[in-house]
Amino acid sequence: MKRFYQDAAAVAMEKGFGVALDGRNIRTPAKAALVVPTQSVATVIAKEWDAQGDEIDPVTMPVMKFASTAIDRIRPNYARVADDLAAYAQTDLICYRAERPVDLVQLQTASWQPLLVWCNKCHGASLRATQGVIPIEQDEASLSKLLAVVHSFDDFALSALHGLTTTSGSLVIGLAVLAGHLSAVDAVGASQVDDAYQAGKWGYDKDAADALLGRRREIEAAAAFYALLHE
Repeated sequence: MKRFYQDAAAVAMEKGFGVALDGRNIRTPAKAALVVPTQSVATVIAKEWDAQGDEIDPVTMPVMKFASTAIDRIRPNYARVADDLAAYAQTDLICYRAERPVDLVQLQTASWQPLLVWCNKCHGASLRATQGVIPIEQDEASLSKLLAVVHSFDDFALSALHGLTTTSGSLVIGLAVLAGHLSAVDAVGASQVDDAYQAGKWGYDKDAADALLGRRREIEAAAAFYALLHE
């Protein structure tokens, strides 16, 4: 889409903040009013619009994307989205470890086991780890506690958690970032232990490198969006 406006600015609205292009409030892709909870979010969205060139590239507007996702996709389907995210705990990435080689097993343990300890300490949810890819049953009481945690987030926070969890393959990693226990950089590292190990042995091909870069950007953008919600 061609750029059709001159200026973008954050504006106060009745129930939050929005963004105006040449004085006209913008809407989400589904045509809902774009109303976000903090001025910081609105200000960054305005900057994303203002930074566009002659053509608008949605890929360069991650905060707009997370806000729109919260309004268009999560709000009308909140229970289903929250349940789907909580279900990641049943087959969480960090619970499934390699059987060999030994150095990969050690890397996974060093990166992932502290996160399981944190999850138990912070949320009272004890998840079991196993070797191999055959699914194991997790403690139902622990899964219920994590389900309650996920349902405690509002639409916008859940949008950030959705990006973190689906990209990393781990609900625990997503929750750790939102709790401030794990930085975006460390979350990327934890989600890419296997990939980094393989790359260290064989190198990256272009497709794999591009995929990993996309995942890194998504995790960093989701973490940044959540931080803006609390400024």
